[in-house]
Amino acid sequence: MKFSFYSTGRVISLLLLIVIVAGCTEHQSCLKADQVFHNTSIYTLDKSNLRAESLAILGDTIIFVGSNDQAKEYLCGSANVIDLNGAYVYPGFVDAHAHLKGIGYREHSLNLQNINSLKEMLTSVEIFSRRVNPGEWVVGRGRIEKKWPEKRFPTKYELDRFSLDKPVILERADGHAVVVNSLALELAGITSSTPDPHGGRIEKNLNGDPTGLLIDKATILVEKLIPKRTREEDKNDFQAGINRNISLGWTQVQVAGGSFSDIDILQEIKGEGNLFQRVYFAVSEGAAAKTLLKVGPILDPDHMLTVRGIKLYADGALGSRGAALLENYHDYDTKGLLIFKQEEIMPVLEEALQKGIQIQTHAIGDRANKITLDWYEEVFNSVSKKDRQIVDPRWRIEHSQIITKEDQTRFKNLEVIASMQPSHAIGDLYFAPDRLGMERIRDGYAWRNLIDLGVVIAGGSDAPVEIGDPLIEFYAAVERKDLDGFYDEGWHLEQAVSREEALKMFTIWPAFAAFQEDIKGTIEVGKLADLTVFSKDIMKVTPEEILQAEVVLTIVNGKIVYKRL
Repeated sequence: MKFSFYSTGRVISLLLLIVIVAGCTEHQSCLKADQVFHNTSIYTLDKSNLRAESLAILGDTIIFVGSNDQAKEYLCGSANVIDLNGAYVYPGFVDAHAHLKGIGYREHSLNLQNINSLKEMLTSVEIFSRRVNPGEWVVGRGRIEKKWPEKRFPTKYELDRFSLDKPVILERADGHAVVVNSLALELAGITSSTPDPHGGRIEKNLNGDPTGLLIDKATILVEKLIPKRTREEDKNDFQAGINRNISLGWTQVQVAGGSFSDIDILQEIKGEGNLFQRVYFAVSEGAAAKTLLKVGPILDPDHMLTVRGIKLYADGALGSRGAALLENYHDYDTKGLLIFKQEEIMPVLEEALQKGIQIQTHAIGDRANKITLDWYEEVFNSVSKKDRQIVDPRWRIEHSQIITKEDQTRFKNLEVIASMQPSHAIGDLYFAPDRLGMERIRDGYAWRNLIDLGVVIAGGSDAPVEIGDPLIEFYAAVERKDLDGFYDEGWHLEQAVSREEALKMFTIWPAFAAFQEDIKGTIEVGKLADLTVFSKDIMKVTPEEILQAEVVLTIVNGKIVYKRL
């Protein structure tokens, strides 16, 4: 057989190529990965490897974290290689306290957030009410009076000017007070002779007539009359909430209260492949709590939908003067409201501790926090560790806003988690000094004190009470100023936290608060691939630039669930 020079040369070239490839294979393997992110800056929160430039994911798990040079073994094969071009990667941000369905509902209803005066609010409600048929309900939420020049709550008389033919209910942003018009009061049978329900208050004028303002448990008298939303509407609200959350960079939401029908809807969304963020769910007190106590924690092997908590209420909110205080409000003759009685709560707490169910109690005022700690301590002492399904129960107090120095120490001694929302401080501090006076405000929103004591703070937003943006929450934690940089006497900037602490508040500490610190919360090999990618280095840029950062990617369970176009 004869070979041409060309053929012979081609054979030699091929042989040389085989040798070269064989040599490369011998010295440089191609390691399997589904996703590789490189040319980035990674804040891992892993003490052994704090900063990195690249990471690789296989399935739902992080398999490599290191330098761009070390990542070359993964930049091959079928891996989806993404050059992040200098964007910044953080452990997936977690909203440790939010109301997922409410976030979605806010998108579909009259949203009264960012209204700057009573006059502006009334105009907005009037315009909206024109689209509502006579006899149908006008429902709005999000009002808050922190910057209103009128410095007062609205009344039924102002609503009656344009709504005598349709019932109106406007919920305060904190969810603990509503104002209604005369028709709504009439439908609810509320008159001058109606007594306050336990844990609630019907505000009345000097003549004894209801003003339209209902606080805490009194709101139920009207809310029960509003036509219930359909299951399909609830599902749409959940999906809208999920979609909004991932667009903001949240990889998990810890839902503070809900029903088993809510859980069924979320299971359905998961089955359809549309549960794009993790959900850690606490059921509400009452029927749902009784069911969970009976069936026990519901643990998802995929860690996408976990149900293991019960949400309770000790008091109301500070803005509506429903938060329970040890002494009278500085600006009103009341000590606030206690929602539940101890004899009703203790059996629930005891059974929960025995069955490994986490208790999450809403407590804002110093009296409410003290009493909640008293309840917890009594149960911890009465139920021995051998009789507990989980020795370390990690019970939480939601909000933990006003806490005496003595009780701040008890948080640590009892190993109670403080679930706190930084944006509440920068909103409430417009009126909190008036509510509490300058002496008690020193014990308010005490992030620095609690962290110095070694208390775990799980950071959240309480959306839709607040906007629900992780960048706002991070900014509020490190700056303790409003979004324009404003602060005033009584804001106590010394209670702000470092940026590393703020990052922990929204990553590893909420993971701990959900018994998930071994699988998520930091960026390290073997942990679930939940990542939030921002356009700016929020650990170093100016405070103003934190708020200007954009979400580049949101990654949950190894999948890109949101990508900025």
